Amino acid sequence: MSNLQSIIDASRRIVCFTGAGFSTASGIPDFRGEHGLYAGEWEGLTPEMILSQSFFYLHPEKFFAFYRSHMLFPDARPNAAHEALHRLEQAGKLRGIVTQNIDGLHRRAGNRLVYEVHGSVWENYCLDCNAFYGLEKVLRSEGIPRCERCGGVVKPWVVLYGEAPDKYTCMGACREISNCDTLIVAGTSLSVEPAASMLEYFHGKHLVVVNAEPTPADARASLVIRGDVAEVFGNLTV
Repeated sequence: MSNLQSIIDASRRIVCFTGAGFSTASGIPDFRGEHGLYAGEWEGLTPEMILSQSFFYLHPEKFFAFYRSHMLFPDARPNAAHEALHRLEQAGKLRGIVTQNIDGLHRRAGNRLVYEVHGSVWENYCLDCNAFYGLEKVLRSEGIPRCERCGGVVKPWVVLYGEAPDKYTCMGACREISNCDTLIVAGTSLSVEPAASMLEYFHGKHLVVVNAEPTPADARASLVIRGDVAEVFGNLTV
């Protein structure tokens, strides 16, 4: 832990790359853990099947039934790890966050430069007229949420399996990673592409991995910490 504090103290441009493990302390389950979302089935289907682009268009009612019951946590609040990153940004140390999470908690914690490479549940849009809607539209709708202007289907701005992430978001994320002197990878197994490959753009001094389980980045990391993400970040001083 003291090594991480020393690295942060000596760094000028930090970027944090976060995954589902960053939000578990906020009550949001991870995906691939023992009790994670992907550990079971739903009506004989795996979550990967349901959260695919093809399933969304073929079976939108079933998609939204699963999405509302398993993917939305509107009452979740930023935990100690999110708050630590906000303090680092305020101190001028943290130059950006690249996250695979769709929960929006980094922004709710107050961070400004956040690259949500898989989108956000808080943003939704009409497939026909592109009208924008917040999360309340999906929460308060029954069945398939419909646009109030044209009646089109309102789709969450989240990257489904089979969909490509927004290229401008990815370009910005890769730019920040390539320009930082310290990259902290926290709460992610680095098993989802293309997000995981973004680490190849890092050529700075310190690569730090904070995760409960081993990751593909451990071998090249300057520091690897096995532990609870919220506890590790909550103990940092800025």
